[in-house]
Amino acid sequence: MAEVFNGSFKVSVTGNLSNSGDLNTNSSTTNYSKSYTLANGVAANQANMIWTDTRTIEASGTDDIDLSGALTSAYGTSLLFTKIKGIVISASASNVNNVVVGGDAAAALVNWVGDATDTVVVRPGGTFAIYAADATAYGVTAGTGDLLQIANSAGTSSVTYDIVIIGVV
Repeated sequence: MAEVFNGSFKVSVTGNLSNSGDLNTNSSTTNYSKSYTLANGVAANQANMIWTDTRTIEASGTDDIDLSGALTSAYGTSLLFTKIKGIVISASASNVNNVVVGGDAAAALVNWVGDATDTVVVRPGGTFAIYAADATAYGVTAGTGDLLQIANSAGTSSVTYDIVIIGVV
């Protein structure tokens, strides 16, 4: 039986800003949310695979995640991603160092940033997420554009992070 994916990708922010005067209190509430429903497939608003893991990187180390051949699904299927629809990376709150996403991998997946040396710093307890709803998404090219580099920002201790990748294989 073939693996079939369906799911959603959601971002939500709520907040209340208030200010008290002598005779009144003013308040402004923000409720912002974006939700994308994904059907099984390869077109816009579709994906057919999800990969998740909790990983640890030693002090000053890097973790080059090969999106085209080195990963397996929860059922043991070899994953050869051709498009990435969404990435979520959450750094453990107990980390001392930052988790650095992107950068100078030999065959870096760079089409989500300006160039191969661009990075995003995820501070301890923080989360980074990116999503593409269109059919093109973030293309993966085996051998030349398929490594997502995750690094430990310092040499003092290891870092742990959770990663979720939604895409097309």
